[in-house]
Amino acid sequence: MQRGAGVMPLAVPRAGRNCPTSYAYGAGVFAREPDLAAQTLYVIGGLYGNPQALDAIEALAASEADVPQLVFNGDFHWFDTDPAIFADLHARVLRHTALRGNVETELAADDDEAGCGCGYPEDVSDDVVAHSNRIIVALRASAQQALGDARHTLAALPMHLLATVGTARIGIVHGDATTLAGWDFARERLDDPARRAINEQFFRKAGVSLFASSHTCLPALRRFRVEGQECGVINNGAAGLPNFSGLTAGLISRIALTPAPAALNVQYERIFRIDGQDIHVAAIVLDYDQASWRAQFLRDWPDGSVANTAYLQRIDHGPAYSPEQACPAGFK
Repeated sequence: MQRGAGVMPLAVPRAGRNCPTSYAYGAGVFAREPDLAAQTLYVIGGLYGNPQALDAIEALAASEADVPQLVFNGDFHWFDTDPAIFADLHARVLRHTALRGNVETELAADDDEAGCGCGYPEDVSDDVVAHSNRIIVALRASAQQALGDARHTLAALPMHLLATVGTARIGIVHGDATTLAGWDFARERLDDPARRAINEQFFRKAGVSLFASSHTCLPALRRFRVEGQECGVINNGAAGLPNFSGLTAGLISRIALTPAPAALNVQYERIFRIDGQDIHVAAIVLDYDQASWRAQFLRDWPDGSVANTAYLQRIDHGPAYSPEQACPAGFK
């Protein structure tokens, strides 16, 4: 969810920080048979109700010689308070494989106990938490208009998925290895030396070589070595929002047996050698129609509205974050 935007002070309860116990699953849940197999996999987190980003994703997928498997790993709704846009985007996403994020989970709820369900850590300001809690209330009303009682089916979407690309077992999550709204795949925690052993234990318990996530809304790609095997985490940040300062484009994750085609705009790509096979892991720039998206956002969230206050700066200019932070140049 949102980080790095300037917001106005608001009083905030613990809702939005506390992570519901129902969000927990534990890394051992991935020690199972795969749910799907693909040669090319797109993992799309944080679409955030941006239909122009979805148009761009579908165009990218159609441009590949081998049609990729699309997996939306949560928070595909967020800014889409127009019921018609909500319903259309919802139907388009569910033609593919979809997990629920905290947004979809809380849209299916009938109370505000968990707020937005983001599980925000203490280093995220109370203002950001308060804005997110208010957005989910508005969006729940839109979901009711668009889907009626069918909004409750959002809670039936899975919280995690196990995919294979070649020999690589990939745990696809919204948050992290143990929790739907966990923050352990945020850059700061991935880079914390004190957490190195914890991160490596996730791979051992899960029996996976790669985790693909989003939730933190800022991207990261990191490599680990566990018992002589290469492992990694790719967090795509957000498909429907800018991810870097000065760049107005989303990002998606591509995990494949082949390098990304030249026609794709690759932000960064690294090769992981997994069980004797090269697996290409990339962050693909999503150049959606920024002008149309911004105009739609302003229609639904005009000046003075909560999402406008919290997100317009990021939509126009990106967060205070760089590609070097997401994937350092020295990471080969």
